[in-house]
Amino acid sequence: MAHPLFILSILFILSILFILSILFGIIKTVLVSKEGYAMRANPFKPTAGGNPPKMIGRAEVVRDFEKGLDNGVGAPGRIMLITGARGTGKTVMLASLANRAKERGWAVVSETGSEGLSERLVQALSDRAGLVDKLVVRPEVSMLGMSGSLGQVELSGKTMPLTLRQAFSERLNKLERKGVGLLVTIDEAQAAHRDDLVAVATAIQHLVSENREVAIVFAGLPSLVSDLLNDDVLTFMRRAKREVLFDVPIEEVSASYKETFELRGMALDADLACRAAEATYGYPYMVQLVGYNMWDSVVSKDRDGVRVTAADVMAGIAQSTIELDAAVCEPELAGLSAGGVEYLEALARFDGSANNAAIAEIMGKTPQYAGTYRRRLLDAHILFEPKRGEVDFALPYLRDYLRRNSPCFAC
Repeated sequence: MAHPLFILSILFILSILFILSILFGIIKTVLVSKEGYAMRANPFKPTAGGNPPKMIGRAEVVRDFEKGLDNGVGAPGRIMLITGARGTGKTVMLASLANRAKERGWAVVSETGSEGLSERLVQALSDRAGLVDKLVVRPEVSMLGMSGSLGQVELSGKTMPLTLRQAFSERLNKLERKGVGLLVTIDEAQAAHRDDLVAVATAIQHLVSENREVAIVFAGLPSLVSDLLNDDVLTFMRRAKREVLFDVPIEEVSASYKETFELRGMALDADLACRAAEATYGYPYMVQLVGYNMWDSVVSKDRDGVRVTAADVMAGIAQSTIELDAAVCEPELAGLSAGGVEYLEALARFDGSANNAAIAEIMGKTPQYAGTYRRRLLDAHILFEPKRGEVDFALPYLRDYLRRNSPCFAC
């Protein structure tokens, strides 16, 4: 007969194993649930600055930037201007370049070209209050009849370049001792005050002449280039590496769709991926919109198997067109002059590209008059030249939008 202690020991071990099996089952259930959620979470990000599941069509820009970092002070990619129309992925591009710099151990300061840019850069680069040349305190709050005030830091245009230079230098002193450098990215740079741009450009110019390990990337609408390059004080920026973000090749969009869906357990036939890609015209924002709405169409239906159907693709395209109208087409037209809109309406009467004389004839204007708006629209990247002497819409669906919504097409 077995000893009672032996029996108790066996029972104790069995109890422990039973408890562990229950815990293991609970943990497995949680993990499977999380994995299932991750697999079903929409990977496409049609929001400003949202990181897409895969960066496509921008390898050359990344390569230019990386060569700038690796080739040392004076390499063209260390001072870069990135421009493109709305929705071409400028903010995403900045984030990608920042990640490349971080992978090399560089520090990164990311800012937006809104009011107070220089002050925010100084604060981000250094915590020393002594770098601020004046402090303005204004009453800002009132509670129960008692007023209070909040401090607002301001820098004068006269001392901003020197102050920024000091802040940059102190931060670089610490970084260069570790063998790394500093990257500054400025998004929406076309909205920055000229004094801020002068301050930043002046500071960077001095730092480059001192062989400091610094890089800067500006991103903004096409007007940014003309504003920077035509300013007599900002001549230093004319030597910056210029990168224009155009549409992504359709074949890359198609391959990206197929890979993204199939990596997450959803079958997508090559012909359907191609159909979805063609509907985007390679326009980065539309690429994310169509992908997002296709995915949403699939997961919103309770059906056996996970396969993207033709109906999902068509639903994704239709919904994306509606959202593109509101997010891109309407704001783009709202920012144009009456003459610019008239030029686009005339071009929309053609099924493809057209020359300036033909467009002017429809407008009832001289070619010289129409040519003024042609050049402005080309500079704004709303139009492009598919072949010499002819223009066409650079923004997808803008022709269709005008045909559907412009009063001149009502009759």
